[in-house]
Amino acid sequence: MTTEDLIRALTADRRIGPNPRMLLLWALVPAIAFVAILFFSRIGFRDDIDAALGTVRFLFKFVIVVPLALVTLGALFRSAGPVATLGWWAWLLPVPALLLCAGVAAELLSIPRAEWMTRLIGSNALNCMTLIPLLASGPLAIFIAALKRGAPADPGLGGAIAGLAASAIAAVFYATNCFDDSPLFVVTWYPLAIGVVVLAGYIAGRRVLRW
Repeated sequence: MTTEDLIRALTADRRIGPNPRMLLLWALVPAIAFVAILFFSRIGFRDDIDAALGTVRFLFKFVIVVPLALVTLGALFRSAGPVATLGWWAWLLPVPALLLCAGVAAELLSIPRAEWMTRLIGSNALNCMTLIPLLASGPLAIFIAALKRGAPADPGLGGAIAGLAASAIAAVFYATNCFDDSPLFVVTWYPLAIGVVVLAGYIAGRRVLRW
């Protein structure tokens, strides 16, 4: 019997208290509620949201951030227990990045080279770098608290995935406020903002989720 088999046997033998994955499922409600309340009370939709809904670039942002949120939440549920087995979620994690790369390639082919840097820098970089981490702070804290009941096998990895899931949820909301719809902007600033939360989650996981 391997160590992982022993851990599985011990955890399956008798479980005291709620299942850690069920705790994470319950944690989704306050996590999303935190983001929604903060967003709609302090930030809100962009002024031209009605017109933006008719543009391909605006809608394409959600082709990236919505699957990212779904996939990272799936990976988060799988990382909750003492045996980390992401399963096929690990294969799905790169999909949003591949879709974004395809969007970037299409953007580079469709606009003049002189506009590349302008589209990349955009006009909301500071908002992106501050609002996504701000919106993600509540979900990250809630996910870390839920993971603490599950004793993840790799505390740092569990915290990092929690940060990725929290920031992906935040990005879904923030994308409705962001005026920069170019994939060149999204591929530059969204990952940087998300990376801040992932790093915070990793550090929190190493400190809080240790056995």
